[in-house]
Amino acid sequence: MILRSELFRLPLLLACCAMLAACAAPKTIITQPVSSRPQPQATAETSNGAIFQAANAKLLFEEPNARMVGDTLLVQIEENLTAANSANSKTSRAGTIDVAGNASAPYFPGVLEKLFNATITGSSTNTFEGDGETNASNRFRGSIMVTVVNVLPNGNLVVGGEKQVAINGELNTVRLTGVVSSRDIKAGNTVSSTRVADARLEQVGEGAINDSNTMGWLQRFFLSVWPL
Repeated sequence: MILRSELFRLPLLLACCAMLAACAAPKTIITQPVSSRPQPQATAETSNGAIFQAANAKLLFEEPNARMVGDTLLVQIEENLTAANSANSKTSRAGTIDVAGNASAPYFPGVLEKLFNATITGSSTNTFEGDGETNASNRFRGSIMVTVVNVLPNGNLVVGGEKQVAINGELNTVRLTGVVSSRDIKAGNTVSSTRVADARLEQVGEGAINDSNTMGWLQRFFLSVWPL
């Protein structure tokens, strides 16, 4: 009976371990596609007998910037965030009490005086001081080529891109999604990440170095349920 009970508990334990390991996987903040293929353009075949055809023309003085689904755009990552918060609190409270009494009885002289002829003095003091300070700094530099995945009715471009670099078993992935205005695209078909609306930018790593800097799932489990 004991052996059957242990055999029943083993698969349950393994299932719980698998669920905890799945929960330990890092969550991505990217919620939209990071790539898209060009959509076929329906154009009418017209021929006016000339060499110049408007449907296939590429103007000499026109910047080849991204404007359609499937076009690529270079995003220069220039994120530099700094935040600071400081708080200081101080409170003080003091109180004093002083009670004096005198009593006498006609048939018991001197008895009540010994009981009630007393002076009571008390005082209390309460002081609190609190001081806190928080500083955070985040800097991210680089570049990533993104693809136009959608064109909004006002002409804004919904872009998304992903870059993966693997070196000696270490995999680093950079993802970026957001909305870019065509007016913010500079010469050379580039745009700064500070001009990307609804930007979602993340950098994740996989490998031995990342594993050594990550707390184990069992340790995180006990840390979350441990009352101290």
